[in-house]
Amino acid sequence: MVKEHRYWFPAKRYGWGWGPPNSWQGWAVLLSWLATILVATPLLRRAHPAAGWIFLIAMLGFLLLICYVKGEPAAWRWGGPKK
Repeated sequence: MVKEHRYWFPAKRYGWGWGPPNSWQGWAVLLSWLATILVATPLLRRAHPAAGWIFLIAMLGFLLLICYVKGEPAAWRWGGPKK
């Protein structure tokens, strides 16, 4: 039986935010996001220097939105036992 993950991105044990993906969907999002950044940013920076930075900031916001929607609820964590 295949174990389903409820969240694509687990919460970090220490601090605020999300850790590495724990499902194939999370890995697919993260790798395609990274590939898009690596290909598009240099092309946009050639067209206009600010375009690359604007695109990078927009893509970062997009990734944070996906982590917020598909990840564990964000909260400050101080460690503790693993679930």
